[in-house]
Amino acid sequence: MEATGTDEVDKLKTKFISAWNNMKYSWVLKTKTYFSRNSPVLLLGKCYHFKYEDEHKTFPAGSECTIEDHVIAGNVEEFRKDFISRIWLTYREEFPQIEGSALTTDCGWGCTLRTGQMLLAQGLVLHFLGRAWTWSDALNVENSDSESWTSHTVKKFTASFEASLSGERELKTSAISLKETVGKYSDDNEMRSETYHRKIISWFGDSPLALFGLHQLIEHGKKSGKKAGDWYGPAVVAHILRKAVEEARHPDLQGITIYVAQDCTVPVRLGGERTNTDYLEFVKGVLSLEYCVGIIGGKPKQSYYFAGFQDDSLIYMDPHYCQSFVDVSRKDFPLETFHCSSPKKMPFRKMDPSCTLGFYCRNVQDFERASEEITKVLRVSSKEKYPLFTFVNGRSRDYDFPCAADSGEELDRLPEGEKQRVKRFSTEEFVLL
Repeated sequence: MEATGTDEVDKLKTKFISAWNNMKYSWVLKTKTYFSRNSPVLLLGKCYHFKYEDEHKTFPAGSECTIEDHVIAGNVEEFRKDFISRIWLTYREEFPQIEGSALTTDCGWGCTLRTGQMLLAQGLVLHFLGRAWTWSDALNVENSDSESWTSHTVKKFTASFEASLSGERELKTSAISLKETVGKYSDDNEMRSETYHRKIISWFGDSPLALFGLHQLIEHGKKSGKKAGDWYGPAVVAHILRKAVEEARHPDLQGITIYVAQDCTVPVRLGGERTNTDYLEFVKGVLSLEYCVGIIGGKPKQSYYFAGFQDDSLIYMDPHYCQSFVDVSRKDFPLETFHCSSPKKMPFRKMDPSCTLGFYCRNVQDFERASEEITKVLRVSSKEKYPLFTFVNGRSRDYDFPCAADSGEELDRLPEGEKQRVKRFSTEEFVLL
């Protein structure tokens, strides 16, 4: 009886923290983002130019983008469609309980897992759909509520708290769906693309069976000493993603592998305590490459998914908004909460130096070309004698570098001194994914 009372207290505490974090982050997400019409915008290797054309035209309703308070033409619609088509994974609440805990939400602690999911999702989109793909319904996505998000959150907070007090197991929220899509596809290729679009999102669902869902990632994280509710750094998440893909049993995923490369002798960061602005050109160069699938980075203890830039500001998607659980096992589950209509910008100087870079290569030839392109970026952007990292044939063990991925049995086999050395360099450092 006492245990049951403790469980109820834990559940109530979880709901309260989730609702509080939801309200806390809602204030941030509603702000407008300003883009310059005089500078190009780069988004995962694609360049967009915003040009002023007709001051009497209006910017699309429901958008949170503002271009210097002018109405612009050029590539605006193309940019919006491209950005919204990227898969957005955020905090969720009221999903099935995570094994070994009372948690039914990742609000307040799962942001790096979410940005890692976004990076992997973009890699899968490139693999199955290609970089030119955009979602046909992207421009129909608007804010789910005409009220301010803060007002919406206060109502949600109150409803969640009342449900907890009354002993209800689940807070029911109405699903907002886009218009019916059945039968609207113009050809088989478009239908195939939409099938893969849905399939990729379903792999990231918040249920124990989803291949790359939160439940599975937490299970893989246990081997690194992590548990639900812990803070996950970008390096740890990179290795968790590698393990998740390695153990995924799905015919469509055969032959797909994640390689995590890390120089364990001298951990590489974009600066010391703060990001060195000398590395700005390197980051911009990486995000300009067609092979790039994004960067897991952000501010201290607050992870963002960086996907592009304009001038000296990075463009990102923010996982810090707590949305309701969506059952992706349902046929035609709603897609709009997995796509973000509001790009955000952050000055590069505010970026935390610890980050993970992601690249996608379809085959060996792609990897060789990508290595050449990345090396050029490193060479051009490096103001010092030594670049941030280099490509070397072989594996870390060939050069007597203990790899940060070593954990569990492999780590136990190392001498005590070497074990401590590996642990020291395997926490939150820069990782090339």
